Amino acid sequence: MKLNLNDFPYLTDTHKMIRESVRDFAEREIAPVAQELDEKAIFSYDLTKKMGEMGLMGITTPEEYGGQGLDYLAYVIAVEELSRVDSSQGATVAAHNSLGMGPILNYGTEEQKRKYLPKLVSGDALWSFGLTEPAAGSDSRGTKTNAKFDNGIWTINGSKTFITNGASKINIGTTAQTVTGEFENGKKEFTTFLVDADTEGFVRKKLENKMMWRASDTAELFFTDVKVPDENILGERGKGSHIMLATLDSGRLAIGAMGLGLAQGAFEMSIQYAKERKQFGRPIAQFEAIAFYIADMGTKIEAARNLLYRATYLKTIGKKFSLEAAMAKYYCSEVAKEVADLGVQIHGGYGLMKDYAIERFYRDQRLLQIGEGTSEIQKLVISRYLTTD
Repeated sequence: MKLNLNDFPYLTDTHKMIRESVRDFAEREIAPVAQELDEKAIFSYDLTKKMGEMGLMGITTPEEYGGQGLDYLAYVIAVEELSRVDSSQGATVAAHNSLGMGPILNYGTEEQKRKYLPKLVSGDALWSFGLTEPAAGSDSRGTKTNAKFDNGIWTINGSKTFITNGASKINIGTTAQTVTGEFENGKKEFTTFLVDADTEGFVRKKLENKMMWRASDTAELFFTDVKVPDENILGERGKGSHIMLATLDSGRLAIGAMGLGLAQGAFEMSIQYAKERKQFGRPIAQFEAIAFYIADMGTKIEAARNLLYRATYLKTIGKKFSLEAAMAKYYCSEVAKEVADLGVQIHGGYGLMKDYAIERFYRDQRLLQIGEGTSEIQKLVISRYLTTD
């Protein structure tokens, strides 16, 4: 008896169809090239285009802007199924939808939406989320990138780092958090800007030699006297931190989906290996130690899926979900770590060889406890929700 991935009260026939179609695509198109893309650190424009043609690059974007208009649970399932095969492709889709288009869709003017969104749903263009800086990671309010206003024009100076999809040749812009002044209480005023990729003074550099997500695009961004008009403000002046942090709430669900998908993939390949690998005359799956590993893996994946789907369902029906999103991101990423680690143990020496996909999964999971809020930050967020009246 296997885990029934579709046996949840939240799932509709559409959700089940999304799982089936994305799983088929991932196994047919991504799996055969995943190892080579990882080994050579190649970002695949071909796969990105194909994912766009499937509607995955605008899965929750309303149809009026060219998207699929599906709910967030459909999106989470799609990211889960991509990550079950390759986290790099899961990351490309997750960062583009949640962090790239999300702020424009939720806070942009109608003019901004119509300018950017139809281009971004096709797979021919990407948008990135410029929050993290060399000295501002978990402390997003440590942002030093600044924007100064003069004669109708904003001039931006500063830098960002670890920006997914930021250096790709099909990236057409970035949402950047900047410091635009101070409030009367002395706290920094943060404002977000939409910065087109071809703006003079805006330089994007690919980060090399990554341990994980080697087939995704990660960038450093540099702003040197980058000039943008007032209409490029996203949302309201002074509301930048709210926009970026609210965006991360939804992004945490996508990271949770990546963790869940990776864990599912590692789990499946470990069971297959344990049934085929023989020691002392019988498959190692029959030995109690390995059987207990498999039981732990399956139980934790089932718990993670329930937690993530419930959190996503709350967002889908318009209820508060920030606490549940933090829990789901934290737990799914930790489960991915545990399952990948046990998967390597089950594979033994072969688990340390690049010929076996579990080695890539073991590396890829490591970012999940860091990106979009570390596990430590998630626990702080969770504890504050639980102890605040």
